[in-house]
Amino acid sequence: MSSATDTTPRSGRAGHPAVLPRGAGRQRPGRSGWVAFALLTAPTLIGLGLFKYVAIGWSLLLSLSDARGTIALGHWVGLENYRRLLSDQAFRDSLLQILLFTAFIVPLTFAASLGLALLVHRIRRGRALFRTTFLVPAAVSYVAASLMWKMSLFNGLPAGIANTIGGWFGAEPVPWLQTTSPPLYWVALVTLRLWLQVGFYMVLFLAGLQAVPRELYEAAALDGATGRRLLARITLPMLRNTSVAVLMLLFIAAFQAFDEFYNLFNSGLSGTGTAPVQTPLVHLYNTAMGSQNYGMGSAGAFVLTALIVGVTLLQGRFTGFGRSGE
Repeated sequence: MSSATDTTPRSGRAGHPAVLPRGAGRQRPGRSGWVAFALLTAPTLIGLGLFKYVAIGWSLLLSLSDARGTIALGHWVGLENYRRLLSDQAFRDSLLQILLFTAFIVPLTFAASLGLALLVHRIRRGRALFRTTFLVPAAVSYVAASLMWKMSLFNGLPAGIANTIGGWFGAEPVPWLQTTSPPLYWVALVTLRLWLQVGFYMVLFLAGLQAVPRELYEAAALDGATGRRLLARITLPMLRNTSVAVLMLLFIAAFQAFDEFYNLFNSGLSGTGTAPVQTPLVHLYNTAMGSQNYGMGSAGAFVLTALIVGVTLLQGRFTGFGRSGE
């Protein structure tokens, strides 16, 4: 006989599982659980709120103030900083330059990453080795890579790597970063960006390629499809979502270009004032840190953010990113 205090659930009929009371299988966290949760998450939440959201809010207030030489709120000027910034010819030139850079580097990086992913995907042996080899540059700091490009590859000396390779073909030594006609400095900028980014986006495309069902290729092969037809009819359509995500990341990364432009043309105390090309972030850095005009620098940060958000939304509109059923 079971005792009167037996709480073992019973079934009403043989063969039917016992029905537990509502909430019997769940335990509500006690006071000690909430205290532990608060202690574990408080440092992250406080740091995130203080160094991100409070900083963003303060930057917004600075953009509406005449803050020169201090990050304290100065005289309230409203949208005057935005008006002055957009009427600044140097800032508008930097916007034009970053648009041209984006229009060139995004399709070039996209094509190189996709092509490399297709080649690595076809390799049967040693695929992991090639994947790791091409991915390693993505872990390199942009600052370290920029200094390596500046001091070793394109330093302009006859012993520099680029000039040494050119000498094998009878070319004269060239000051790559100082030559503006033709603008040879773009060779250093573009090759640096490709070396740093192609491997990362190649891995994204490889993940998309591995998700394509092999049955589709087998069925197409039975119909006589080979080579370019397989690429156009199966591979590229199945990589649509991956391609849209890669394009979005490339656009954002291009508009945020700073490290390579700053470090390649930085000449110590003179800064980048004599650089042949400046991105908006480099211009805003010189405005805020060089001229100590934190109000206009903060205004430029919000203008650039609005530009990135607008381009991203426009690209998502054309590519259908985020639509249901995609």
